[in-house]
Order: sequence, then structure tokens, then C-alpha cells
Amino acid sequence: MGYSPAAFFTISQEFDFIQRKRLFMKKGIFTVALWVLMSVSVAAAPSLQGSTGLINTQSADVLQAGQLTLGFDRLREGSAQNIVMGIAPQLEMGATRIHYNAGVGDKMLFNAKYALLPEQVITPGISIGVEDALNQNKRTDYIAVSKTLPFGFRLHAGAGNGRYSGAFAGIEKTISPGSFLTGPNIFPATTLIAEYDGNAMNYGIRLAIIPGLKIEGGVRSHAAYYGINFTI
Repeated sequence: MGYSPAAFFTISQEFDFIQRKRLFMKKGIFTVALWVLMSVSVAAAPSLQGSTGLINTQSADVLQAGQLTLGFDRLREGSAQNIVMGIAPQLEMGATRIHYNAGVGDKMLFNAKYALLPEQVITPGISIGVEDALNQNKRTDYIAVSKTLPFGFRLHAGAGNGRYSGAFAGIEKTISPGSFLTGPNIFPATTLIAEYDGNAMNYGIRLAIIPGLKIEGGVRSHAAYYGINFTI
């Protein structure tokens, strides 16, 4: 039984359509995965409490094993110096030294966070952690959930005791997540942040000047703050 030239042409068109569809799906999956990883890497930075997060609240993000972040923040009540390290897969630990303007003495806070479920393309990241483990100021245990959304948005939510007194939530919007991949860009990768920390609304902006180096500033607890951090 033979096939006419028209039949061969139809079969060829169908085969070409199937191949194009498979290629499109592969490219789409790769693009989404890259976008998720890129958005996380641009946004991830220490919170003012030390552990990786937003301003006053935590995210589900943790540093990779072997990564180290150093940070300095100027706050209304004084200043804070942070050091955070990924000491094992899915586990980060750090310390924050707070110097108070009022002369009440410095305090050293120890923090730890473990990623129960790292964020994937479909599923959110889930982490548990502790701030101020030795209760020098106010020990806080918490759980945090984070999920990357289309158009550069990331949502964060969680609950804890201590200074959270219940639920907290935040949202980030990354303006230029591809600047480091597409070549020189006059406007650095920028993340806008809004959060509710259980007591007040806070707002901030985080600029990724070069890979690893970020500067930030905004309004926290109705007062201005600014800071800088570097991750290696």
C-alpha cells in the first residue's frame, strides 16, 4: 500500500508540529526554572534580625552550604552587625550584635534556620527557625513559607511567638531580575519590599549593585533604616 505525495506532506507537517511543541515545552520549563532560581538569588539577603529574610520578617530562604553573608544596618535604636553562614545543606546559622544608642549595653543574638522543603517550580519553600536562641532580647520561634510568582513577585508568610505574636507576611517585587544575565544595565537589579511583622507595616528597597553586594533602605517601625550586606 503506497502513500501519495500529499499524504507524505501531511505526515511531515504533523511530525514537525509535534517536534516544535516538544521544543516549546522544554524551553518553557527551562525558562520558568531559571526565572525561579534567578529571582531567589536576586532577592535573598539577611533581614535586620540576621537570618535570611525581608526587613523584620523571615522568608523560607537559607544560604547554601559554604556561603557567608556579612551585613551592617543603621536603625533608629542603634546599629546591627550580622554574620550568617550556610553550615550544611538547608541549614544556616548566624549571630547579630546590636549596639543601642541609649547606652543600655550591646546584645548578641544567635539565630538558626532549617529549610524543611526548599522552593521548587511548583511547591513553596518551608523553613523553621529561631531568633535570639539564648533569649538575650526576646527569643522567637517561627515557621516561614515562600513562593515565587510570575512577573518578579515573591510572597512570604509565617507565624511565630516572641516578637511576632502570631502571623506575619510580606511581598517582594523584583524590577530587573535579568540585568546580570543580559549584560550591562544602568539600573541595578532592584527589589521592592512590603511586609507586616505582626505589629507594623514596613517598606524597603534592596539594590543588587554587583553579584553578592546589596544595599538597602526604607521605613521600619515608622523610622528610617539603611544597610549594606555582602554574600560570598
